[in-house]
Amino acid sequence: MVRKLTSAGMYGLAVVWLFPLLWVVWTSVRPRELATSWTFSADFTLANFAKVWDAAPFAQYYFNTFLIVTGVLVAQIVTATLAAYAFAKLRFWGRDVLFVLFLVQLMVPADILIFPNYNVLRDLSLLDTKIGIMLPYFASAFGVFLLRQTFKTIPHELEEAARMEGCSWLQILWRVYVPLAKPTYIAFGLVSVSYHWNNFMWPLIITNSVENRPLTVGLAIFAQSFETGAQWAEVSAATVMVIFPLVLAFLLFQRQFINSFIHSGVK
Repeated sequence: MVRKLTSAGMYGLAVVWLFPLLWVVWTSVRPRELATSWTFSADFTLANFAKVWDAAPFAQYYFNTFLIVTGVLVAQIVTATLAAYAFAKLRFWGRDVLFVLFLVQLMVPADILIFPNYNVLRDLSLLDTKIGIMLPYFASAFGVFLLRQTFKTIPHELEEAARMEGCSWLQILWRVYVPLAKPTYIAFGLVSVSYHWNNFMWPLIITNSVENRPLTVGLAIFAQSFETGAQWAEVSAATVMVIFPLVLAFLLFQRQFINSFIHSGVK
C-alpha cells in the first residue's frame, strides 16, 4: 500500500512538473489568435520561432550564454578537481575542519553576495563583461563535495601503482581519478550548466549591452518589448528556444546524472 501511494505521488509530481513545459511547447506552435485557447485543432505553425529569431538578437544571446556557461564549467572542473583530490587523498593538519568550513558556502545564498561582488568587479573595471559574469562562480563547493566523495571510493592501490610507473601526481589525477569519476563530472556538469544557463539576477545587474547579455536577460527584455501586452505565442516560442538545450542535455545524460548522486552518497 505504501509503495503504491509512493508511486502515485511520484507520478503526480511528474505530471505537475510536466504540465507547464507541455503548455509552453503547445502554445509556441499555435497561431497567435489560438495561443490561449483550450480548443483542440490542427492549426500548428513554426512562424512564431522565425518571428522571435528575427525580432531579437538571439544568436548573440546564444553565443554569450554558451561562452559564459562553458567558461564557468571549465574553471569549476579544474578548481573542484584539485580541491577534491586534496580533501580526499592528501593528509594535512586541519583538513576535515577546513572542508567543513568550505562546505559552509553551500548555506550562503548567492544573492547575498551580489553587492560585494558588484563592488569588486567595479573596482576591477569588469562590469558589463563576460568575465565579470563568470568570475564569482569559478569555484564550486558543491562540485568539490561531489568529487571528494567519488575520489574517496577509488582504491589507494591504483595511485600507488601509478606512482611505481613513474607518474607525477598530476598524471595520476588525470589518468586515474578523472576517468573513474566521469559519471560525477557529467552530473556536476549538468547541474552547473543548468544553473548558469538559467541564471538571471546577476547577469541582469552586471550587463548593459547586447554583446554580453545571456539568454535569460534577453528573454526578459524581449517579453517586455510588446506594447500591447504579452504575446503568448511569441513569448512561449522564445522560452522553448531558451530551455531546449537543457532539456536535451538532461535526456541524453539522465542515467549518468542519477548514478552519480547514488554513488557519491547524496540521498
